[in-house]
Amino acid sequence: MRNIKLTLAYDGSEYAGWQVQPNGLSVQACVESAIEKLTQQKTGVLVAGRTDAGVHALGQVANFQTTSSIPCKNIQSGLQRFLPDSICVRQAEEVDAAFHATYSAVRKRYRYVIHNTSVGYPFLKRYVCEFGRPLDAEQMHAAGQFLLGKHDFRCFESHFPNKATSVRTIQELTVQRTSVWPVWGAETLQQTNDSESLSAEFLTVDIVADGFLYNMVRAIAGTLLEVGVGRWTPGKVQKILVSMDRSQAGATAPACGLYLVRVDYEG
Repeated sequence: MRNIKLTLAYDGSEYAGWQVQPNGLSVQACVESAIEKLTQQKTGVLVAGRTDAGVHALGQVANFQTTSSIPCKNIQSGLQRFLPDSICVRQAEEVDAAFHATYSAVRKRYRYVIHNTSVGYPFLKRYVCEFGRPLDAEQMHAAGQFLLGKHDFRCFESHFPNKATSVRTIQELTVQRTSVWPVWGAETLQQTNDSESLSAEFLTVDIVADGFLYNMVRAIAGTLLEVGVGRWTPGKVQKILVSMDRSQAGATAPACGLYLVRVDYEG
């Protein structure tokens, strides 16, 4: 039995999320259907992160088992023939039998993209969070530093409890402006210099952690927006974290601005 690892990118706009749902088409259903058509075998697919409806992915990781002898390069191209244009197989590779897309992951990077302008672009509406009021990116970044480290993040979790524990470790949280639409790319973006700041319409919130709770990134983004408009001070975020009370944090930001950028594994 072979274990095949897939790296996927997808536009989540028209899907009910990754996981198979009774109320709409899911990314998982499309991927599993493509595998069955290619290999003539019905199999389940494991995934690193079960993204919600409307959330996108640049580096989602999944794996499935098969007895098919199709070479990996042909698995990649073959699956693409059976997938919609909104789902792309970036890589297919054979991995050790012990590899598990969910449990073998050691960290994930999510990016939340905000288009901070009073006049939005119609072709970006499904891919960014449009926010017309001026935002202070430096204050948002300062607020985010209170979330670094190992904490109970239930104050940023929708419908607590969803997991056995709400304790997670955030290793990086960066908020910055950029003059380009910062989607493709797994690394931290370059800072915009002062002379470019007036034309830097996009803000990114990059968060790297060992795991995430349901709606955690979107709740953090919604909280940082409150800091960005000056309604809350950065220190308020620390108080919210200590309170462990979801009602004290900001609203859940729209799904369209969120991207699963990459998933890291040992080795």
